Amino acid sequence: MSGNRVLVIDDEKNMRHMLQIMLSKAGYVAETASDGADGLEKMSNTEFDFILCDLRMPKMDGMTFLKTAHEKYKEKTFIMMSAFGNMDDALEAMKIGAYDYISKPFKKDEVLLTLKKAEERERLKAENIEYRKKLSQIEQRYSFGNIKAKSEAMSCVFDLVQTVAHHKTTVLITGESGTGKDLTAREIHRHSGQRASAPLVSINCASIPENLLESELFGYKRGAFTDAVKDKPGRFEEASGGTIFLDEIGELPLPLQVKLLRVLQEEEINPLGGVGSKKIDVRVIAATSKDLRKEIEQGRFREDLFYRINVMTIHLPPLRERRGDITLLAGHFIETFNKKLQKDIEGLSSEATPILMEYPWPGNIRELENVIERAVLLAKGRWVSPEDLPSHITTHVASDHAFPPGQLSADSLSIRKASKWVERDLIKKALARTGGNHSQAAKILEISRPKLLAKIKEFDLEKK
Repeated sequence: MSGNRVLVIDDEKNMRHMLQIMLSKAGYVAETASDGADGLEKMSNTEFDFILCDLRMPKMDGMTFLKTAHEKYKEKTFIMMSAFGNMDDALEAMKIGAYDYISKPFKKDEVLLTLKKAEERERLKAENIEYRKKLSQIEQRYSFGNIKAKSEAMSCVFDLVQTVAHHKTTVLITGESGTGKDLTAREIHRHSGQRASAPLVSINCASIPENLLESELFGYKRGAFTDAVKDKPGRFEEASGGTIFLDEIGELPLPLQVKLLRVLQEEEINPLGGVGSKKIDVRVIAATSKDLRKEIEQGRFREDLFYRINVMTIHLPPLRERRGDITLLAGHFIETFNKKLQKDIEGLSSEATPILMEYPWPGNIRELENVIERAVLLAKGRWVSPEDLPSHITTHVASDHAFPPGQLSADSLSIRKASKWVERDLIKKALARTGGNHSQAAKILEISRPKLLAKIKEFDLEKK
């Protein structure tokens, strides 16, 4: 039984009565109105799912009713009826907002079929809304601003970014090259409340010559050196009220480390050639791909500066340690490059996915982004295939799946040795395909989860 409420609007009493009985027998809750004005009044007092309305009526005709009602109740489904109708009336009604059009005289099945189609449309609309709602929730769960991830390690990063963003606390972001340190810094600044409306100024400490770096950071006064024909503010001053991002701070020369330490302690700068200091209000985010503790041991980084910038540390794990994020990131990059390159790639093929999952990604997210851009550009079909990937990636995975040197000799015919290696290889593939999810991998392998865990330990695959 449907249970949907239907309003029948028709000036003919017999037609109203006939439709009401027919719809009631079909499981609908049907009410009637004698003209458009009566129909509007009924709609203001009762919630209806569908409205069946005649076009030709006195007082307020169907077209006038449709214009008025659709403007107020856009989400409702209107089905128009007329014995005098023609295609022009039908097109006009559909243009205004009617879902469908029935010509009188009509058969009972015709009305019910039209209503069933309308019900199906409403069901699909509701499912689509629910799907988009869930998709939005997934996107929120798997992203923090422009950072996309679903791994547990990155979930901890999201929490730290959210915690620290609203405070002026100095942050040190660590991680290998290409893990997204600059993006993380941008998200911290973007979520930093009032400070987000002020500039985010970035400077790579490794890309500027040592003799120019001090003036870049702190500025200079006119006459400070030969080419200083006018005052120039430094990056710290440009970032006033906002954030300065010191990328690759481990490359900062020792003399400048002393001056930076003073800036962080006193919150003031001394431009080159200037007399006196200038107060600044800047939030400092630093990043490094180096191990600063080792740099301290080797005398290349000041210990006091390390403790000053290491108030809050956010470590970004390499991509090989968060394989569950690979397909999510690949999908995000495919969407990005579809727009940029005017392509329509739907995603990764089932053959390409395990290859990307098993590759170690020494260049991390930056390397994955470049690989996906190339793949989207080269793809001839609707899916990224192995043929669209660089040869060093497919070759690496292929060689990784071969019997390793010394594992089986050329003349070895041992089934036991071969089956052990095949078993290990299949487990590796299943773990790669599921992003390390043990339950899903066990299901693919058709073994129990405890047995899988035992095999992982046996084959030393804990970190692989």
